[in-house]
Amino acid sequence: MLLNDFLEKDLVDIRHEPAKDWRDALRQSGAKLIEHQYIKKEYLDEIILNVEKNGPYIVIVPGVAMPHALAESTNVLGTAISFTKFPEPVVFDKDNPDSHAQLFFTLTAKDPDQHLKNISDLSDLLMTDGLIDKLLAVDSVADFKAIVDGMS
Repeated sequence: MLLNDFLEKDLVDIRHEPAKDWRDALRQSGAKLIEHQYIKKEYLDEIILNVEKNGPYIVIVPGVAMPHALAESTNVLGTAISFTKFPEPVVFDKDNPDSHAQLFFTLTAKDPDQHLKNISDLSDLLMTDGLIDKLLAVDSVADFKAIVDGMS
């Protein structure tokens, strides 16, 4: 199961300090991917540049962001998804309340097909009834693990 992968790969990050802004949130949401050598820090710069150019397209539903850039990026070293939860919503566009996110699923993949599969699998997972609300209530990795255990 996808959520269990986050735990097994040490890609769950529950933040207790708010992000300074959306750029800071994106950098923090990629920290575990850098730490475990799935990406270079420049991959996060690519994501930020994409949001600056295209707007907050990475906010897939209110409250949830799926940061990613191109699979063909030379700054991608491996395939993974990390989960980061912030204590309060991160504002991408102050004039658009639907562009706020508290849950960040940062994606990286070495090939386009795997990238699309990860987006699809994650989207399917997030359709699980009540899952987003449960994740919004998480305050620790133990809380996250309890959700995973409850879904097994």
